[in-house]
Amino acid sequence: MSEMSSIDVGDVLRLMLQARATDTIDTLSSLDGSNERRRKVIESILFSRRFIVVYNVVLVGLLVCFTAWYWGSMVARLRRRRRAFSRPPPGQPTASSQGRKDDNEGETSPLISQGKVHVDRPRSVSALAQTRAWLMYQPPNIPYIHKVLPSNTTTIGILILLGINLFFLLYKVELSVATAFTFADRAGLLFVANLPLLYLLAAKNQPFKLLTDASYECLNILHRRLGEWMCLLALLHAGSMVLVWYTTLSTRLSFSRFLALPIIWLGFLAFLSYETLYLSSLGSFRKRCYEVFLGLHIILQVTALAFLWFHHHNSQTYVLVALGIFAVDRLIFRLLLKSRTVKAHLSVLQDEETVMLSSNWQLPRSPWWRSFGIKEGWKPAEHVFLTVPALSHKHFVQAHPFTIASAAPISADSHAWLNFLIRAQDGFSRDLLRYAKLHSSVKIRVDGPYGSSHALDTLRDNEVAVIVAGGSGIAVAFPLVWSLLTASSRDPEPESNMQPKPRVSLIWVVHDKEHIDWIPQDRLDELRELGCNIMIPPPTRKAGRPDLPHLLETAVNAWSHEIADPTIGVVVAGPDGMNRSCRNACASLVSQGAQLEISVEKFGW
Repeated sequence: MSEMSSIDVGDVLRLMLQARATDTIDTLSSLDGSNERRRKVIESILFSRRFIVVYNVVLVGLLVCFTAWYWGSMVARLRRRRRAFSRPPPGQPTASSQGRKDDNEGETSPLISQGKVHVDRPRSVSALAQTRAWLMYQPPNIPYIHKVLPSNTTTIGILILLGINLFFLLYKVELSVATAFTFADRAGLLFVANLPLLYLLAAKNQPFKLLTDASYECLNILHRRLGEWMCLLALLHAGSMVLVWYTTLSTRLSFSRFLALPIIWLGFLAFLSYETLYLSSLGSFRKRCYEVFLGLHIILQVTALAFLWFHHHNSQTYVLVALGIFAVDRLIFRLLLKSRTVKAHLSVLQDEETVMLSSNWQLPRSPWWRSFGIKEGWKPAEHVFLTVPALSHKHFVQAHPFTIASAAPISADSHAWLNFLIRAQDGFSRDLLRYAKLHSSVKIRVDGPYGSSHALDTLRDNEVAVIVAGGSGIAVAFPLVWSLLTASSRDPEPESNMQPKPRVSLIWVVHDKEHIDWIPQDRLDELRELGCNIMIPPPTRKAGRPDLPHLLETAVNAWSHEIADPTIGVVVAGPDGMNRSCRNACASLVSQGAQLEISVEKFGW
């Protein structure tokens, strides 16, 4: 095949540009032995089109495996809860803790020496614990470009997805100038085969949530990495087609006439749309021009799908599926089922940079097919997308994500209290601050709620729960703490009252002392009375960043006089640096033998 003449490649190119697959098969069957080289090229192209279908089967198989793993872990959690029902409450000493108490008779203070906390660990730690610690570890940022790297577990998942893509891109493809058209065809096919997955990962309402309890913000990193890979595939496809023109058709077809072919210029416009979509999605651009990013993300993806539809008939099935996912998510769920308009009260807090947006209403008793929106309630740590049309015309079509900072209503409640802490930065939040200084109320459109119960389950399923919040991350932390300390006692369900409550510690790192007023002092006192160990280090503006690993281990060890070798659940909500520091501190504890789980709550954008 590598010795195929340029005239043969040109004939094949014209054949593939002008004919559909059925016509190509008919032409293939009519070729005789003198056209063996052309036959091989067409056979390889037809093989690629059959082979790429297997890619979707592999993706479905992976989803089945992850679903089975998730439900298996859920069964294990239920078994662990049943065992917990038969154990003494955390306040009563177990046999092992009684033995430890006898060994340390007369000791009334925690094990503290020279400001460092000592936690007893077994001398030998299993290889499984070391593996879990390595998977939990998050490497430092990439130097110079300051690219935030995920945990090793997430990195492995991304590499698996990219490895599968590389296999389907290169399997039985000869990398040579003479076979550039075959490679271009394979790259284009793999690009469109990834479209449904790309749109599923971006959808706010997706089947992954039901199957694996992984909400869209957790999967957003896969969406971004897959989008970058697809942009590379589009570049390889376009570059290979230009190479085919240069090596085969340039003597008989000028580049302008080549670009004038409908299949070429439509593909070129689709390529430009997706590459612009990638460039406008970079973190540096999103932070500076978030509203522009939102607008371009919607407009460019719709236009790119239209260009792809007319570019080549082989892409139409995938485009139709992707468009269906987008329409169901945006039109049916986000605009119809989960969107509600409520009147909210506005107040500017003491720091003059934060807006408290609040609303309340009677909880309706809606049938299940209507209980999608915020008026039917929400769960701790869930978030919504806010639209405030009164700010300006441009804000009428913009939706911005914010975590619900108030406690989630439970089945015993008849009233819902909805609060948001919105710290002014740029764009929407700055416009809202200006508006709040002049108005006391505003109508808002709320799309949601969205999120996962993973963080709450991580805390509930362990004997010690530690929640670490950085600044406005208290909007995630407070509902979780409140739910852990109060929900089971207020819920009329008997099974909830049987569930042993974990010992709860809250670490809240603030930048300025005024930020502590985001949560009323009487509410913090109430949490303390309910048994929460609250630790608020001095504000970072004056004291600098606190020693988070030390604070974390202190919070864990605060209950060592009550529980020996407890199981620990940690939830972190803060900036990237804090999240990484806490994750790696937890990895260090796991490597020493601690039974610990961690959940990092952050938006993926």
